[in-house]
Amino acid sequence: MPRLQDILQYVHVLFLIASLALLLSPLTISVIFLSVCDFAPGGSCGDPRFTGGDGNSFYFHGKKDQDYCILSDTNLHINAHFISKRNPTMRRDFTWIQALGIGFADHRLYMGATKTTKWNNDVDRLELSFDGAPIDIPTETGAKWESASVSGLTILRTATANVVRVQLKGVFDIMANVVPVSEEDSRIHNYGVTEDDSLAHFDLDFKFYNLSNDVHGVLGQTYRTDYVNHLSKSSNIPVMGGAPKYVSSDIFATDCAVARFSAGTTGISAITEEDY
Repeated sequence: MPRLQDILQYVHVLFLIASLALLLSPLTISVIFLSVCDFAPGGSCGDPRFTGGDGNSFYFHGKKDQDYCILSDTNLHINAHFISKRNPTMRRDFTWIQALGIGFADHRLYMGATKTTKWNNDVDRLELSFDGAPIDIPTETGAKWESASVSGLTILRTATANVVRVQLKGVFDIMANVVPVSEEDSRIHNYGVTEDDSLAHFDLDFKFYNLSNDVHGVLGQTYRTDYVNHLSKSSNIPVMGGAPKYVSSDIFATDCAVARFSAGTTGISAITEEDY
C-alpha cells in the first residue's frame, strides 16, 4: 500500500496543477482548498481550521484584530492577523485569517486580503508588499514577481485574481486564496454576514522545508518529531486552546511567548543557495 506521505505529496501536486488550470474559477479553487484542509498537512481554511504536520485537524479561534504566531523557527517566523464577526448568541468571535506577516533573515513579506463589501471573483483583493514596498503583479494567470534582493523568492499568480503561489526556495511554499464568507456558509454556521462586509480572508496551504525540531507556533509545533497531540479525541475536529501564548503585538512582531526566531540569521541565505 502507498505510504500516507506519498499520498499527501500526490494530493499537493494535484492541487498545484488544478490551480494552474485556466478554466478554473477562484470559486472552484476554493472548493479544492476546503478538501485539502480536511486531510493535507499545512492546510488552513475558514474559521480557521488547520491540519497539522502530524495530519490531525483542529480549530484555533483567536480574537478580533489580534495577531497570532502561526509558526516560529530560528530562521522563519509567520504571524496571522485575525478578523472576526461576533454572534451575540455565542461566547466567542467567529474568526478568519485576513493577513500573513512572514519574517526571514532581515526581510518582511506581507500578504493581505483587502476588505470588500460586494464580492466579485474577477476583482483582485490581494495586497502584497516586501520590505515595505508594494508588490504589483499583473492580474493574469502565470504573471510572476521575483525578488531582486533574495534569491529564490517568487510570487506566481495561478489565477487572474486572488490566488497566488508564494515560494522561498528550500524554505516554504505557500498557496494562498482570497475568498469571501459565502451566504451559504453564513446561513449554515450563523456567521451573520451582512452586505457591508464579505469578510474576505485567506484559505492557505503551507509546505515547509528544513524546519528545526524546536519549531513552535499554532501550526509550527505540529511539525516537531516530539509533538504529542493532547487535543480532545472526543470531537471530530477539536479546538486548540492556549491562545494567549501565541499572541504577537503586531503582524511582524516576534514577541509571542513561544517565539524561536532570530533576526539576521544566516540560515536563510545558506538554504536558498542550495539546489532544490
